[in-house]
Amino acid sequence: MSVNDLRLVVFDCDGTLVDSQNAIFRSMEVAFDRHDLPTPTRMAVRRIVGLPLASAIEVLAPEANPELVNVLRLEYSNEWQKMRAARTLEEPLFPGTREVIEELSAAGWLLGVATGKSYNGLVATLTHYGLLDHFVTLQTSDRVHRGKPHPEMLLAALGEAGVDKDNAVMIGDTTFDIEMSRNAGVRAIGVNWGYHDASELLATGAECVLDNFEDLHVAL
Repeated sequence: MSVNDLRLVVFDCDGTLVDSQNAIFRSMEVAFDRHDLPTPTRMAVRRIVGLPLASAIEVLAPEANPELVNVLRLEYSNEWQKMRAARTLEEPLFPGTREVIEELSAAGWLLGVATGKSYNGLVATLTHYGLLDHFVTLQTSDRVHRGKPHPEMLLAALGEAGVDKDNAVMIGDTTFDIEMSRNAGVRAIGVNWGYHDASELLATGAECVLDNFEDLHVAL
């Protein structure tokens, strides 16, 4: 198979593959409470999912200095790790996720992930569901210099998979995913079960927005 024949689908994770909103809200609430900061509203937190964690905290706590931002980032990560260790972490797969991944892989598509999660967190999530081996490239915010919406993660995924941008597509639930795709010159498909509204995804440049994962085959 030549490079021109390779096809790549890159998925976002939180809000696209898994429903981790309760864990995200919990971790952010704990981090802010421990430093007597006003707890961000759930809507405010929904708006920043997908950004690198430090960038997200800077949006939620604009008065925080860099040292406090880093402390809050560590508190957030520690709470997440505690939930995973105690097996209380909630991040179920969205309906159809497993089937879509397995069917695309069987059909010859190369699969990747580009996410604001940490690398260890992403690997733990995919391993938990027995899906890790389906992915040829994993791009995370802690392994790049610039997270979404900068195109670095998506460009790295293309390079690692050996696929031209014209033969790739990004699947995501936030405008950050769509902006990253546009900045990388890659087409994007939105999903309507995550953190940003379908109208926002379309306005940002998504080719279409899926109401369920079963429609992805037609969209591709």
